[in-house]
Amino acid sequence: MRAVIPAAGIGKRLRPHTLNVPKVMINLAGRRLIGHVLDAVESAGVDSVSIVVGYKGEQVEEYVNRFYSHLRLDFPYQAERKGLGHAVLEGLEDKDEGVLILLGDTVFDVDFKEFVANKNNAIAVAKVDDPRRFGVAEINANHRISRLVEKPENPKSDLALAGMYYIQDQRVLKAAIEKLIADDMKTRGEYQLTDALQLMIENGEHIEAVEINGWYDCGTKESLLDSHRFLLKHHLSTEHSKGSIIHPPVFIHEEAKVSNSVIGPNVTIDKGAAVSGAILSETIVGKGAHINNMILNNSLIGDHALVEGQKRVVNVGDYSELKLN
Repeated sequence: MRAVIPAAGIGKRLRPHTLNVPKVMINLAGRRLIGHVLDAVESAGVDSVSIVVGYKGEQVEEYVNRFYSHLRLDFPYQAERKGLGHAVLEGLEDKDEGVLILLGDTVFDVDFKEFVANKNNAIAVAKVDDPRRFGVAEINANHRISRLVEKPENPKSDLALAGMYYIQDQRVLKAAIEKLIADDMKTRGEYQLTDALQLMIENGEHIEAVEINGWYDCGTKESLLDSHRFLLKHHLSTEHSKGSIIHPPVFIHEEAKVSNSVIGPNVTIDKGAAVSGAILSETIVGKGAHINNMILNNSLIGDHALVEGQKRVVNVGDYSELKLN
């Protein structure tokens, strides 16, 4: 089976963490984000993958070729970012074969093998409170999609498109996207995958809405930490530390050094990092970073960064109140 993974985004909302690496190369729970995505598609039986790259794409190629060389890989380059539809088109082939499409910066809470076992075209959806921020699927009683709308002002459904699609014949989708581009049919200035799928529906294609438990798009610091929390919860905790207190789930690389600290829950400490005298929770510590005498929560610490506080000695009597800022 084949998969197409758009991974060309810059990740502006995650700066400064994406100044030197593309968003899909951020470390979550001991693995690069694109690694988690590839593990997921492999579980569905995928053995051929097109990863559409752009910003600092050479880093993605190097990582994927190093750790996933057993897959058939190619890396189409999206020179101009003209929308998700345009990105997906770069990876499609003129073959009447199925294709799984999922975003390279998204973590899904779904059984992938079950998703691709669908006998019809399928789109993953999830209920949201504010559908206006998403592409939205309107469905009939049999979960067949009757209409797709990109970020509607007055949504008629609360089923948001989660960013994962299974198309039985990729030539049909390829033709729909090519028609969008030929007719210059844009939404919000871009060629949207949603519009191409709507063309397929209008041409009689059966596309089913498959509701999933949830997804995490990793576009902001908050959603990145949500994804991190989900991944740690669903993966075995790895701990390498002595003389510290660990509150799982955490990932501490075997080449990281942690001493006299309280770590967790939901903490990643990457290769070569050193943490001493710290209290960390809901935090990602990058490769080679150093943290000394700090209390951190909901924090992202980049590779080779230094975060350091001051040790304090206090003598506080009964019923006293001490506040340190």
